[in-house]
Amino acid sequence: MSNLNLAQAIDLTGLATKARQDASIEAEVGDKEKAAQIPIPTGYHILCAIPEMEKEYESGLAKADATMKMEEALTTVLFVVSLGPDAYNDAKKFPSGAWCKEGDFILVRPNSGSRLVIHGKEFRLINDDTVEAVVAEPRGIRRK
Repeated sequence: MSNLNLAQAIDLTGLATKARQDASIEAEVGDKEKAAQIPIPTGYHILCAIPEMEKEYESGLAKADATMKMEEALTTVLFVVSLGPDAYNDAKKFPSGAWCKEGDFILVRPNSGSRLVIHGKEFRLINDDTVEAVVAEPRGIRRK
């Protein structure tokens, strides 16, 4: 994999250190094994992480857990973790080249891709042609 620093974009500290409810399973699965469970995309797929959601509204009022879960499920902003080996290789379909790269924040349609949760952190596997835009600063972008 690449030497991409995910900590700059999203908080993955819980991915490697989050305590599991089942202590017997926790004893069997160490931190390195948890990190190894992050999938490597194949073909034309892109692995994306869901950025951390704001826990409060602009007014300072705390968001309910249900609101936070809904915002994560319907988010349109994703962080590109890695690209599959065939992503953007079709010159006929992508004549101007790749639409995004590792480390980019991208915009997609809500519910895009295959959703998966690894140790409490949500990831998505999307197709390369699902990307609609690249954004330099994703904070403040919300789904309407």
